[in-house]
Amino acid sequence: MIEYVMVSGVVMCLLMVMLLLVNSTIMEGPANRLSYVAFTDVGNGISTRIVDVYAIAPRDGELSTRMEIPPDIAGKVYYIEIGSGDAASGVNQDVTVYRDSLSTKVALAGIGASKGVVGNTSSRGMKRISYSSKGY
Repeated sequence: MIEYVMVSGVVMCLLMVMLLLVNSTIMEGPANRLSYVAFTDVGNGISTRIVDVYAIAPRDGELSTRMEIPPDIAGKVYYIEIGSGDAASGVNQDVTVYRDSLSTKVALAGIGASKGVVGNTSSRGMKRISYSSKGY
């Protein structure tokens, strides 16, 4: 009887340790990998749209376009920030897509030297790219 209780106790302890590790190992790891790849895709899509707006931007006037991005990735909201990638020069610009401790940076396809691009949004926020020759 004592042997049965001891073996059952050890097995129960191992089961509890395994249950605590399952969430981070089996569920969060693949979700974070999926999120990283999806963040890179979203960053590339936004970078492409910004370059498209730059390519057709009028010399005098305004231009505004909507963009469609997923409202959530792996069931969670994420944030997008466009700004200076190199703080010293401010020339290179990045599209940063992040959530919690997971983030990815995508280069803004080479227009940072000629046009300054700034802004931020969330996946559930306003998703519009606007250009004005007078500036904002």
